[in-house]
Amino acid sequence: MPCCPNQLEFPPAMIELSHVSKRYPSGYDALRDLSFTVADGEMVFVTGHSGAGKSTLLRLLTLIERPTRGHILVHRKNLERLGRWRVPYYRRELGVVFQDNKLLGDHTVFDNVALPLVASGVAHREIPKRVRAALEMVGLLHKEKLLPVVLSGGEQQRVGIARAVVNRPPLLLADEPTGNLDMQLSDTIFDLLHVTPIARRYRADRHPRPAPGRAPRQACAHAQGRRTGARYRKE
Repeated sequence: MPCCPNQLEFPPAMIELSHVSKRYPSGYDALRDLSFTVADGEMVFVTGHSGAGKSTLLRLLTLIERPTRGHILVHRKNLERLGRWRVPYYRRELGVVFQDNKLLGDHTVFDNVALPLVASGVAHREIPKRVRAALEMVGLLHKEKLLPVVLSGGEQQRVGIARAVVNRPPLLLADEPTGNLDMQLSDTIFDLLHVTPIARRYRADRHPRPAPGRAPRQACAHAQGRRTGARYRKE
């Protein structure tokens, strides 16, 4: 209980950035003194023009790159203190939806979705049940034996979503999941992300196109590597 009527209790932070900067060897500052917090359970869109630092932010969160200055905490882990050997274990706690899917063309839909489970050492007898549950969620269970090449763009993106959530990660990041799709397919993908329970933890979609009534709780705008504002909406 709050100690006084005016004191508010906030949910614990899922992601914390404190004065984060990223400067490349050329001297270009992709991010400059960026600070923000994403609470557990929040849905967030990161928006901004080309070059605003959105991709850099995602690379820092996935530990593809490290910040030049500042601190990043995810699940209360200080990413700066994670050694190289611990990075693969950290990434198993992430679900990532890529804009270009990154599906393996010589693997079936089933095998593509199963990859995170195999890499995490999930019991072999458990894998088929979890893969088929994820494929059923995205409406592609009947295409589990097909290769990605015969799927449409929207179907491939849905396979990517199934792969991202099959390992039940506490954190889901989506990098322009609707960037190359038409409006109808974009709505379908947005609906899948919106209703997926795991997606309610956190979602960073660099170029969202939410329909009325389906906006995220928070939308962060970035310009020149800095956060410029946020808009809050009721769900």
